[in-house]
Amino acid sequence: MTGALNELKYDDDFIRDILEEVNVVAVVGASSNPERPSHQVMKYLLHKGYRVIPVNPNEAGRSILGEPVVASLQDITEPIDMVDVFRRSEAVAEVVDEAIAANARVVWMQLGVVNKGAASRAEEEGLRVIMDRCPKIEYERLRLGIY
Repeated sequence: MTGALNELKYDDDFIRDILEEVNVVAVVGASSNPERPSHQVMKYLLHKGYRVIPVNPNEAGRSILGEPVVASLQDITEPIDMVDVFRRSEAVAEVVDEAIAANARVVWMQLGVVNKGAASRAEEEGLRVIMDRCPKIEYERLRLGIY
């Protein structure tokens, strides 16, 4: 499987390649609340060595886990490898448009987040897409970084 529109089934190599290739991850919907999944995933990704940029207009100008928060993907001045989306499915189309404009390489929609139209648009623009998965869970499942 090479695309997101194949019944949400992803080949392990497809997921592994993404997790091993990306360095800079923008977490859209990042939260300063340690109980929120976005906070926990962000903390995990930082611990695994990824450069993580929290994106949340309600927290812009503050920091989460020591990382400065920006209001939107447009505010990020460095290349973005992956956009990790913690937003409702109906909000993903706007995030995908921003990811395309920012020249991101991957859009990763978190557990429960599925927008096939937005995924199709992203893939048409050359982005790799994963829906309804968590990079933290996939990293652990694939035992990445364990040799």
